Amino acid sequence: MGPSIYIFNMACGQCSSGSCGTVTAILSDDKTNHKNTAGCRSGSCSSGCTKLNSFDWLSDLELPATIRYNVVEVKFKGGRKEYFRNSNNLELYTGDFVACEMATGYHIGTVSLQGELVRLQLIKKGISDNDELTKILRIATDRDMEKHQQAINRDLPTMYRVREMVKELNITMKLSDVEYQSDNAKATFYYSAEDRVDFRELIKMLAGEFRIRVEMRQISLRQEASRIGGLGSCGRELCCSTWLTDFKTIPTAAARYQNLSLNPAKLSGQCGRLKCCLNYELETYVDALQDIPKVDKPLFTEKGEAYLQKTDIFRKLMWFSYKNDSNWYSVPCPQVIKIQEMNKKNLKPVSLDELSQMKDLELTKEPINQELDQLDKKLALRKSKQKRKKNNRNRNNNRNGQRPNEKKD
Repeated sequence: MGPSIYIFNMACGQCSSGSCGTVTAILSDDKTNHKNTAGCRSGSCSSGCTKLNSFDWLSDLELPATIRYNVVEVKFKGGRKEYFRNSNNLELYTGDFVACEMATGYHIGTVSLQGELVRLQLIKKGISDNDELTKILRIATDRDMEKHQQAINRDLPTMYRVREMVKELNITMKLSDVEYQSDNAKATFYYSAEDRVDFRELIKMLAGEFRIRVEMRQISLRQEASRIGGLGSCGRELCCSTWLTDFKTIPTAAARYQNLSLNPAKLSGQCGRLKCCLNYELETYVDALQDIPKVDKPLFTEKGEAYLQKTDIFRKLMWFSYKNDSNWYSVPCPQVIKIQEMNKKNLKPVSLDELSQMKDLELTKEPINQELDQLDKKLALRKSKQKRKKNNRNRNNNRNGQRPNEKKD
């Protein structure tokens, strides 16, 4: 009789590819499941299969068990990561399901990172390596996985039911996710709200109906979008769902520095806040703006007043236009500074269109009459070809001992 196979589907369960580091199939004869760790093969769903993954570039470095760092990073539903001590010196691999000690009972997660990189993660997140870290109890057994799957199956129906309760009690809050502990003794309810919420009556109803310990955890709108996931306007998966963990404040000035139109529909992400990607190139734009002159008033020329319409920060060009004129004239930034200095001395250039024509002539450096020049080039090329043929003919005649004007009989 062949080895038995157990099929498990952990975490979000939004696709059949084994999302969030799930295991598609585990052979009962295998001690670990790291060989069967699944990943999203479709590359097009928003289930969070690669949510906040960490690449272990020290995985090939084998260290003795006596000096191996015994703190392990474990990932739970929604990409939430916590750190536990491997006090029992279990042989763990990335993707193994482990039962972790909690304040009330235990919870099952997947091993996401081990070794010295975990030490760096603790320093980065400001977590102290002391006795307060709870421990990993054991590698998850078949019975643990069955109970864990039952807990996952309760998440969605419970969330729908709680939303009905919130509506009945007229509480101004938005419930976004529910996570049951693997032993079904506790559930965490993630919600977002603009103001302080009094949900004491709601907790009583939840504890009475579901017979569990209740934890209400308020999260921000960006954290909510990170847990739910999705695709951005760029076509890629949300940054907060894949790699971004530090949510910084994004001012409206970030869009102004980059000359973006202040359209909330285009600048806002799925969380309803300004997109985090507005900060990615902000420093580059701020450095480039140091060479751009400030134009607080129009430029005065003999043709009239020229008003600023657009600025190309990296090409160092500024476009101006006159009143009742639909044409825009590009002026280099150094030229704008010169005109401003002339205006301070009550001097005016002729017009911006002449400056633009002069700039175009300097850039192109093309002759005014291109057709005549092209015709002269063709005639000169034809004369040079005829002269070259004549020289070759004379050279061949000299080799044969024949005069240039003498013909053969």
